[in-house]
Amino acid sequence: MTQSSDVILARMMALHPKIIDLTLDRMWRLLNALGNPERRLPPVIHIAGTNGKGSTLAMIRAGLEAQGKRVHAYTSPHLAQFHERIRLAGDLISEDALTEALDRCYAANTGENITYFEITTCAALLAFAETPADFTLLEVGLGGRLDATNVMDPALCIITPVDLDHQQYLGDTLPLIAGEKAGIIKRGVPCIVGPQHDDAMDVIERAAARLGAPIIAYGQHFHVSRERDHLIYQDETGLLDLPLPALPGPHQIQNAGAVLAALRHFGADETACEAALTNATWPARMQRLKTGPLADRCAPAELWLDGGHNPAAGKAIATTLDTLPNRPTHLICGMLNTKDVRGFMEPLAAHAQTLTAVAIPGETNTLPAQTTADAATAVGITATTAPDLYAALDRIIAKTPNARILICGSLYFAGHVMRENG
Repeated sequence: MTQSSDVILARMMALHPKIIDLTLDRMWRLLNALGNPERRLPPVIHIAGTNGKGSTLAMIRAGLEAQGKRVHAYTSPHLAQFHERIRLAGDLISEDALTEALDRCYAANTGENITYFEITTCAALLAFAETPADFTLLEVGLGGRLDATNVMDPALCIITPVDLDHQQYLGDTLPLIAGEKAGIIKRGVPCIVGPQHDDAMDVIERAAARLGAPIIAYGQHFHVSRERDHLIYQDETGLLDLPLPALPGPHQIQNAGAVLAALRHFGADETACEAALTNATWPARMQRLKTGPLADRCAPAELWLDGGHNPAAGKAIATTLDTLPNRPTHLICGMLNTKDVRGFMEPLAAHAQTLTAVAIPGETNTLPAQTTADAATAVGITATTAPDLYAALDRIIAKTPNARILICGSLYFAGHVMRENG
């Protein structure tokens, strides 16, 4: 009897004592045992960066699919179920296809040490190699240079804005982190680079120069801006006057610039470029939850969800809140103990009337609610704790029925919310 994907995934968690152990040696070993599926992929667009990777991928996928292209996509982490990580030719991978790919990878690994992310990435690459498509979109999981996705020769690389995050794995300065992100650059392969701090851009440009990789850089080779209710994009081939991105937040303007540069690189027309902006969806990134049990419980309050968890994400959320109609804003926050909690919260202090901290259910690395609340208090936010999400929601609604409630702090917390909201 075939086992379910959940059973196989649980078994895979035990194949390595660490969740994160950056190296490519185990990937090469298993991929070789599988017949090197990474060499049989449709043209790959490989996306690294600190923030904006998922949104960028979602918009590129929307643009390519508007041209009738079949697109594989690999993202992480998932929110409600693992299948979200793998799209085969546009559709979420089926339970049967996922189970088969995981089974084959588990058998080929023969019990050797390998991390959960590595072996599941191998499963995705195997499924991609055996399903016809026109493009493969790969989002880096962590860093770039030693990330499990960095095992193929892409047709195009993209580096979204680089900022501080995962310092315990990537280094504690922007140049060190940028060096890890720039590790996806391949010899002679064009690389689109979104807006960067100067010291990060210097590192990326030097890496590209060493490898003879042409750079297509924001502010140099393409420009993007908002003019009233339009997005204006310009590069050497001309100007586009397009609708604003459907994904909310001013930072999506910059993400859209890299998206349009990528689509134009592959010859996309204006219709495809417009579809990239207007058709894209990306859950838990300033997402308004309008339906479902949690949304119904909160009515008439607004319920929003964002999985951002680092200082740059905090700034992006704050900037997005600036664009919304004035309304009392209350945060419900759950974070991991590996994150810069204060750095995430500082930009939000001017926008939040209160913050209610909760522990993330089922996460061993969750930050205790009181620690999260203490960090909020330290940056000037009135903070308290609640035993769970429902208690936090009920407390806010009881005091401010017309509040704007933003649940934030972690993609893992966002996943819990998505499952609860059905």
